[in-house]
Amino acid sequence: MAKQVPLIDYLVLGDAPHLKVHECEACRARFFDRRNACASCGRGSFRDVALPTTGVVKSFTIVHIAAPGIPVPFVAALIDCEGTSVRANLVNIRPDPAEVRTGMKVRLATNSIGTDSLGVEAVGFAFEPLI
Repeated sequence: MAKQVPLIDYLVLGDAPHLKVHECEACRARFFDRRNACASCGRGSFRDVALPTTGVVKSFTIVHIAAPGIPVPFVAALIDCEGTSVRANLVNIRPDPAEVRTGMKVRLATNSIGTDSLGVEAVGFAFEPLI
């Protein structure tokens, strides 16, 4: 198997892929990016917390115009993972307002972004309908 690397730091690969956040130990505010201080309370102590791999679509849009080389249309969504908002694309669903709805249950999915000349595969994430 080729070596895999996550496209973003907060994607954890392995037997049970998941997203992780930095949670303020004082007020429990959550951030995907590294922080020196909490934007909510100003404290500087964080712990890594694994997010649930399932969530609910809170909002979405169907994107019809994107950067060159990005296939359109696709669904961009805001997913609520038990109180933590995650921005991600929805996959394995037609990009049609008749198919996608707020309140729909989804689960984390990983996908190959590409493999370099050394055989290292970059892996990204999206969410897909939970059937």
